[in-house]
Amino acid sequence: MDNSGKEKEAIQLMAEAEKKVKSSHSFLGGLFGGNSKVEEACEMYARAANMFKMAKNWNAAGSAFCQAAKLHMQLQSKHDSATSFVDAGNAYKKADPQEAINCLNAAIDIYTDMGRFTIAAKHHITIAEIYESEMVDIEKAIAHYEQAADYYKGEESNSSANKCLLKVASYGAQLEQYQKAIEIYEQVGTNTMDNPLLKYSAKEYFFKAALCHFIVDELNAKLAVEKYEEMFPAFSDSRECKLLKKLLDAHEEQNSEAFTEAVKEFDSVSRLDQWLTTMLLRLKKTIQGDAGDLK
Repeated sequence: MDNSGKEKEAIQLMAEAEKKVKSSHSFLGGLFGGNSKVEEACEMYARAANMFKMAKNWNAAGSAFCQAAKLHMQLQSKHDSATSFVDAGNAYKKADPQEAINCLNAAIDIYTDMGRFTIAAKHHITIAEIYESEMVDIEKAIAHYEQAADYYKGEESNSSANKCLLKVASYGAQLEQYQKAIEIYEQVGTNTMDNPLLKYSAKEYFFKAALCHFIVDELNAKLAVEKYEEMFPAFSDSRECKLLKKLLDAHEEQNSEAFTEAVKEFDSVSRLDQWLTTMLLRLKKTIQGDAGDLK
């Protein structure tokens, strides 16, 4: 379907909206319904934005939504302004990731000002995802996941907070911020081990915490495993705990073959994901004379 007509119509609407705004600023316009003209302009910008969306002109759509957002703010319609900034962010996401982030940050400022922290947290996650996939700036993604977790905690949305924190831990470990990762995995593991629905996941978090300990220091890892077994007896019987003990023994003996064998055995039942593979490779490289692969 040809949407070029929609684009022309949108451009006309933008020009009309601009005229409305200008006339509302004139002395007579101010006397005779200045605000209603601004409201009409808001609607025109929003309609133009949707037409640009149909024509897949994402930059123009984002720009039109931004204009609407600014006018809503002028009219003291905070909620409508934030919604328009989010619409602008979603349009820009397809064409200009940095501009999308700017618009979502503008929406977050309004939502936090209104005390709407859960919605603000959701948009921090969107920004984190843009940094992850589009901008490939993991440090900034971590910062936004941390902020989202903070807001969720304040609103007692603990499971949403934990999801964000686990992202922080996963990326933290990849960036060799092991202490940060350990603290989060231990905290989330401790929070979930007493929950009948979530306790199955606790062993995974203690396993990851122990691996981070192991990369830093073998003795710390041994002590951590003992501590986790004491705190959470079910951990002792888990395949993860058995793997850790085999790896600790192999590392102590500087036996890279035994290390690889233990990893292969574990992988044959539960496939290793990218994160675990990275961590286990880092560990294996600490064995003297190792070639640095898991084969």
